[in-house]
Amino acid sequence: QMQLVESGGGLAQAGGSLTLSCVTSGRTFTNYGMGWFRQAPGKGRELVAAINSNGDDTYDAGSVKGRFSISRDNAKDTVYLQMNSLKPEDTAVYYCAASEYTIVPRDEWMYNYWGQGTQVTVSS
Repeated sequence: QMQLVESGGGLAQAGGSLTLSCVTSGRTFTNYGMGWFRQAPGKGRELVAAINSNGDDTYDAGSVKGRFSISRDNAKDTVYLQMNSLKPEDTAVYYCAASEYTIVPRDEWMYNYWGQGTQVTVSS
């Protein structure tokens, strides 16, 4: 089993920034592609960004392109989501997830392990 613990969520104003972190343990981090998902109230879970195991290839959803950036530090077993120019519609619970696929995991079915989530609330 891999354990994933997110942090960095909270309240931000529109136009502001937050950085989410996800620390992993229990498995060899460099064997996993990673992703950030979010789920807003009354909506389904959506992939926000994903990164391959080497950290040299990423995917960003259209709704966050140019505003959010995913990165990873393989020495720290940690993946990050830098969120800039936040909008009220970014309000959601954000989940970190790990995939046994080393490529950029672009589909939810590719993920094997999930964190508990961290709340992000953006006020207008």
